[in-house]
Amino acid sequence: MNRAGKRLITLAGALALCLVSVPAVQAAPSGTYWTPERMRAAAPLDIRTADASALRVTIPTGEPASVAPMAFPHGGGPWTGGGAVVTTAGRVFFTYQGRNASCSGNAVTSGNKSTVITAGHCVKLDGAYHTNVAFVPAYANGNAPYGTWNARRTLATPQWDATEDINYDIGAIVVGQLNGQSLTDVVGSQGIAFNQPRAADTYAFGYPAAAPYDGTRLIYCSGRTFNAFLSNGLGMTCDMTGGASGGPWFRSFSEATGTGTLNSVNSYKINIIPTWMFGPYFGTDAQNLYNQAQAA
Repeated sequence: MNRAGKRLITLAGALALCLVSVPAVQAAPSGTYWTPERMRAAAPLDIRTADASALRVTIPTGEPASVAPMAFPHGGGPWTGGGAVVTTAGRVFFTYQGRNASCSGNAVTSGNKSTVITAGHCVKLDGAYHTNVAFVPAYANGNAPYGTWNARRTLATPQWDATEDINYDIGAIVVGQLNGQSLTDVVGSQGIAFNQPRAADTYAFGYPAAAPYDGTRLIYCSGRTFNAFLSNGLGMTCDMTGGASGGPWFRSFSEATGTGTLNSVNSYKINIIPTWMFGPYFGTDAQNLYNQAQAA
């Protein structure tokens, strides 16, 4: 992306870390730092927007003929379907520029059973890594039914670490154990895939906390992905707002079981098309990041 294009792009949630430089080893925040009151008061990082007023774009067409009877396609609303996603998805909390803020993330199958995938800007933003990073699976209005999992390491693609390139807005959080247990042994996990076909029936999840949402519950969107504008990523119809950044995009998602294959994350929006969400394409650099995180 050229420099002018990068200036147009803004983002959706919270921070990231480098794949090729020494990864940030984070001192675990106090187990009591993220109290219910602090979690409720955490400000969502804005889903930043790109100024695309000079672009000439058209609405994608061709939604699939075969759709689930109730949930697909859907532009945004509370997830009431249950299943594994209720516990694998959660809110990501951190301190950014002196204020407490939030994003979203999801636990994935990994060698260390401790890996959460999120957006790059949910671990690093404006040249600095966030502190007090923690993951709260199945967050519900200040409650942490499966505990608060403090980060012991945060990582991002090298492109995000170096220049915060929107094409590579992918981050990973490696959490420590809680009560002697590893994260995915407690909450389960979702699969993850790379270098997949770009067009697919997709479900996106997150905890948007900016109006009209309030961050208290899991929200979803569903639809057919299309090639993104202003980046090399993917787009879909979705009205989620600030705080949803880093929330998972699943292909091959089953409403019956709440399981799918993670293939992107909520990243950015375009100011003239607020009903669209965009996410990075998970290629080789995303795969390298995942491999580094699961080995940490």
